[in-house]
Amino acid sequence: MLTRFGISIVIFLSLGCSADIKEMAYGSEDITANSNGLHGYIGYSTQKRPEGFGAGIGFYTAVWPLVEQPLAGFQIGLPGNWITPDNPENKDIPCCPEGTIARTWEPRGPTWESVFQTQEGGLGYWRGNRYHYGSPKFSMNGVPDCYNSEIASPGWPFFYRAEALPDGQLGIAQLSNRILVPPDGITFEGDLEGRFLGYTHMALPLTDAKPGPPPTGDQSWTLFLNSENFKGPVAFYIPEMWSRLSKDYKAIEGMGLDVRPGKMGGGGAMEINTVPSFEMRDNKGDLYIKIPELQFPVNEHGQSVLVQDVTYYSKGALFNYLLEWKKGGKVYPGKFDETHTWKPELNPRDISLDQGAGLNNGGYKITGLEDVLQTTITDSNAFGLQWKENQITKQGLFPQYFKQVGDQRRAVSHEEIPEILKNMEFPKAESESQYVNWRNGNEIVEGNFIIDKSLPYTSPNEGAWANPGPVSQPYKSKLKDGSTVTYKWYRFIDQPSFQQFDWSEEEKDRLQKFVEQIHIHWTIEQEYMAPPSTGKLVTIDPELIVSPPVGMEAGYVPIVIRQEKVLDSSK
Repeated sequence: MLTRFGISIVIFLSLGCSADIKEMAYGSEDITANSNGLHGYIGYSTQKRPEGFGAGIGFYTAVWPLVEQPLAGFQIGLPGNWITPDNPENKDIPCCPEGTIARTWEPRGPTWESVFQTQEGGLGYWRGNRYHYGSPKFSMNGVPDCYNSEIASPGWPFFYRAEALPDGQLGIAQLSNRILVPPDGITFEGDLEGRFLGYTHMALPLTDAKPGPPPTGDQSWTLFLNSENFKGPVAFYIPEMWSRLSKDYKAIEGMGLDVRPGKMGGGGAMEINTVPSFEMRDNKGDLYIKIPELQFPVNEHGQSVLVQDVTYYSKGALFNYLLEWKKGGKVYPGKFDETHTWKPELNPRDISLDQGAGLNNGGYKITGLEDVLQTTITDSNAFGLQWKENQITKQGLFPQYFKQVGDQRRAVSHEEIPEILKNMEFPKAESESQYVNWRNGNEIVEGNFIIDKSLPYTSPNEGAWANPGPVSQPYKSKLKDGSTVTYKWYRFIDQPSFQQFDWSEEEKDRLQKFVEQIHIHWTIEQEYMAPPSTGKLVTIDPELIVSPPVGMEAGYVPIVIRQEKVLDSSK
């Protein structure tokens, strides 16, 4: 309960995907607060990639504070992309078996290939984050089984559990011995304006193909980052993560990302998922809408450069070099071979945004944006926004106010908005007591997806986490988001994600020795991705950059076992 202008009001914000609304009376005027203030995509497209260039994709994306302060019920992804397995010959086999969530999404049929398996994640603000600090975070996220589950780190899913995943659902292996991968996302420090993070998902032959059951390929899709203070591979999706869905559904054997080249979805986009809003109907019956102020970096040309240097890779860029090295050939330093790349021409997509949608359906189309901004491709083939001189808002600021006109919502200036609506303030992120994951109430996947946001991320003291177990005492790092991560060092092959597999000692020993060589020869200072064509690199939170203990310089990795907000006992 809070009081503004002498009027008692109650603010309610739905944290789910639906637009639950609470009305607030102002005499003859009503204000409602909801969670569907903006939804849609701001993105670009590319032509279909040439045959053979499905072994990786990378680019540089801008890192900037989209909002001035963290807000409750707010989820927007900064520009990213989806990678799905490419099965062009499949015209009728359902990739998603009955009993999976995505199989219920009939418009995705008859193959459901677009929601079968994905590598997504990236930079963004997510409703499930527990620890907010204003700037975006980076998180991996892989969907191996038609959205029945999502795997975002070596221990946890995409923010919807406080407890680590069950042993049999783990799927990401820590590869780097120099960076921590916290379950709430990677944080950054310093001035972010005009700075970029490079990241590439690249298929590597870290493990061997196996006959099964189920048959499993040799593609370990590996995340590489390029920042000011960290360069190189971070972690990879274990191939069995992709093939295990086929164990009981043989129709899709050989169709997963462990075997198939990646299809990049024809481009990339900002995904605007959940944005709070206030709606007010005045005594004349006119409806006005306010959303949070969204800010973008602007250069001297009135442009916001959001994505640059989009690059697709064939296996000749890195996969084949590692395969030769793994078989006893010469050491390869890790730099992506630019002669085996394809750089597409980018094309701007029309901005597609709406308001008032329920479960992302049936919203009101937004108009008037064309007077403020438009998507553009720069002379250097980068994607971004071109800002125009206008009467609605300043350059770099997305329109914050709208008015219902017929069946559309038109962007308007603040002068047209009732004063009482302009002064409404959105709840801060710290006001959220729980997070309701979109799976809540789904009958297909069991689990309590209403999460107490005060709970720390925790891992068990048994199972894969304890046997064979770590080889070090716990260490702690205090991150820029105010949280503390606790981590322990594991021998690479003994980390929890591998313990669900019945690998032979020979297989484990072979992978362990190869990773030891990678740790020796691939450092975090050398070049892997080509540098960005423009701009500076962002700095990852230095507290995430670690060094192995003495005697563990090669073949050991830091595994986060807990992340929490620790109270300052000195206050």
